[in-house]
Amino acid sequence: MKTPDDFLSSRRAFVRTLSLSAGATLVGGAALANPLHLLANGGTADRKLGVALVGLGKYSTGQLAPALQETKFCRLAGIVTGSPAKASQWKRQHNIPDKNVYDYKTFDRIIDNPDIDIVYVVLPNALHAEYVVRAAQAGKHVICEKPMATTTADARRMLAAMKKAGKKFSIGYRLHFEPHHREMMRLGQQQAFGPVQRMVADNGFRFNNDTPWRVSKALGGGGPLLDMGIYCLQGCLYTKGQIPVSVTAKFAPKTDPALFKEVEAGISWQLQFADGATADCRTSYAENMTSRLRAEGSKGWAELAPAFGYGGLQGRTSQGPLNIQNVNQQAAQMDDFADCVLNNKPTRVPGEMGLRDVQLLEAIYRAAETGQKVSTKDVVAVFDKVGR
Repeated sequence: MKTPDDFLSSRRAFVRTLSLSAGATLVGGAALANPLHLLANGGTADRKLGVALVGLGKYSTGQLAPALQETKFCRLAGIVTGSPAKASQWKRQHNIPDKNVYDYKTFDRIIDNPDIDIVYVVLPNALHAEYVVRAAQAGKHVICEKPMATTTADARRMLAAMKKAGKKFSIGYRLHFEPHHREMMRLGQQQAFGPVQRMVADNGFRFNNDTPWRVSKALGGGGPLLDMGIYCLQGCLYTKGQIPVSVTAKFAPKTDPALFKEVEAGISWQLQFADGATADCRTSYAENMTSRLRAEGSKGWAELAPAFGYGGLQGRTSQGPLNIQNVNQQAAQMDDFADCVLNNKPTRVPGEMGLRDVQLLEAIYRAAETGQKVSTKDVVAVFDKVGR
């Protein structure tokens, strides 16, 4: 029987660039007295929060583990893997003690381990719900990779478990901590070029079947929409700062019917907003796309291209280039969550935002399947507002 690690040879194969610049500066503060045995001196915890990575694919290996070497408020403390070979390698490379190494059967024993404060679920999409719920039952704070779940029902079950546990819960939306995207939020939400009237977003790559779970309906829940398209969806939502009132969508032709037997090869969709604004988005596993996010208003425009990679992001507006430094996105993301735990603050990427996106992704699929415009009136309205 296959374990989750069998499907994790790569989590984000389409991007290879890791930012070499320093991690983002985050505001610390005195940690609240709590069972985590945390203290703070001058804004820095005397014990960094311990993070356990669940799933040791390429995203954990190439992005999260290195980022945890740069974080101020958290550290790599444990791993969960079904591969004994990976367990041995990670123990040696990252100096992880045997007591902090788990497999998928022993995972629940993490409840007795005070070294682990945060569990980061980095598994195929359909496994997110199970391991978030189990982490909640173990009394741990949780970060879950995107998309939060493959169904709204699972997303609500995850939220209920985390609420019952009374622990912090966030989704791995790294770009909310990236300065180019923070600037797009500011420009759009504050209407620097007038109200946003039109947006365009593209993100995709040519899939070579090196990670079969991506084209498995049972494990991925869908194809590129849930993997690459969610960045386009997110970018348009936080730039506009509104929920669309409806969506339309169309599947792309399947150029390789055998490879894309269970999921879409590509999909295009349009978000329609109450004020008449639109967002035209595309994603694909059948072509390499430019990776861009563009917003246009009556007084000008702003654009990121490339927009969605781990580093090397660039931006410009109708007034000139955005001279913004790239940061280690994952380090900034995880430090922000640790700061939320330490100081009992809300995360800007909560589970409710993940639920919102699952609802919208389901609406996009319904629109493509039916050829009809689908209302989004019941979608949860949660945003990362500029100025928080």
